[in-house]
Amino acid sequence: MFTIGAHLSVNKGFEHMGLEALSIDANTFQFFPRSPRGGKAKALDFDDIDAFCEVMDDSSIDVILAHAPYVINLASKSEKTRDNSFEIFEDDLKRLSHLPNNMYNFHPGSHVGQGVDTGIELIASSLNNIISDDLDTMILLETMAGKGTEIGRSFDELEGIIELVEIDEKVGVCLDTCHVYDAGYDIVNDLDGVLDEFDDVIGLKRLHAVHLNDSVHGFSSHKDRHACIGDGEIGLDAICRIINHDKLKDLPFYLETPNDVEGYKNEIELLRGLYTG
Repeated sequence: MFTIGAHLSVNKGFEHMGLEALSIDANTFQFFPRSPRGGKAKALDFDDIDAFCEVMDDSSIDVILAHAPYVINLASKSEKTRDNSFEIFEDDLKRLSHLPNNMYNFHPGSHVGQGVDTGIELIASSLNNIISDDLDTMILLETMAGKGTEIGRSFDELEGIIELVEIDEKVGVCLDTCHVYDAGYDIVNDLDGVLDEFDDVIGLKRLHAVHLNDSVHGFSSHKDRHACIGDGEIGLDAICRIINHDKLKDLPFYLETPNDVEGYKNEIELLRGLYTG
């Protein structure tokens, strides 16, 4: 089954997101549990959650992806920033514990001049304090484009974090097509080679989701600017190969393209037409 969805707004509730996803022929979706700029999250509406669970039970939606706010930086040299990031991260996971079959994706962070190794150690330390044996949510590290002092621009950096996490079975990876291409992984001309490298360094068993985005600036640019499907430097032919690749085709794909809901609907229709299973 082709599992494809888009980033939707949580403002009108989970039931609304589920129904909106189905209305655009999606069978999953991504959302921010709170403002992407951080701040306090809205109180949970348990009647809404119950209604959403009924939507899931009656539809093909069987997994959802939450995206951490962009303000989270567990690698910051500021203790205040790290503490605030930790509190948001921990609170989001508590809230997600009330939702079925979900994952939590986050940008690993920026070392802001401390060095990659220090940043990796700080991220892993926070994860070790957050992750417990009874955690139901899978935490995903996102592949990054490598702007500035971002951590996660290489598979080695992500594996460096994972190998320091004590309960590492709770940690996986979300591969962002725009980010990895911008970081210098040639998924257009050597998709097999990139996936082989991912398997060698991290292990494909840890790959749980794909952010499906085209790229404005392109290969090894380290720019991180998403384009609509087929309108960027990755291109529609490469996107088609990605969604149909034997090592990727059964994963959930999430659109983060610069679109409104109608635009997502059109992209999902296009991609479903290209998916061969």
